[in-house]
Amino acid sequence: MSDDKWKEKLSEQEYRICRQAETERPFTGALLDETRGGVYVCKCCDAPLFPSDTKFDAGCGWPSFYKQLDDGNVDYREDISHGMRRVEILCKQCDSHLGHVFPDGPEPTGQRYCVNSVSMTFKSENNEVVKG
Repeated sequence: MSDDKWKEKLSEQEYRICRQAETERPFTGALLDETRGGVYVCKCCDAPLFPSDTKFDAGCGWPSFYKQLDDGNVDYREDISHGMRRVEILCKQCDSHLGHVFPDGPEPTGQRYCVNSVSMTFKSENNEVVKG
């Protein structure tokens, strides 16, 4: 999809985070405290990303997960911005910026997928939808 089409589809904040790899302020995301059962999907293309049973409170200010839903749904890219070396995570289907992954999460994976609420939509087991 072209940048113009993304700008039409997304809010200004969603565009900056999902398409330009910016980050929402910590402890401000609508999905940070979501605890219901369901699945978190990509805001841009609706691809399933993270199951709710892998979400945990990392205390970092962003929704955190220790495992993605499927090994084929998240892509990884080296990020050396802001004087740091990190691993950026993106939706494999539409290349939307999700956040970063760190090797300091809980077992069984030891991974912490730190994700912007704005880059996801939550779909509960009762078919309720909460936009990040």
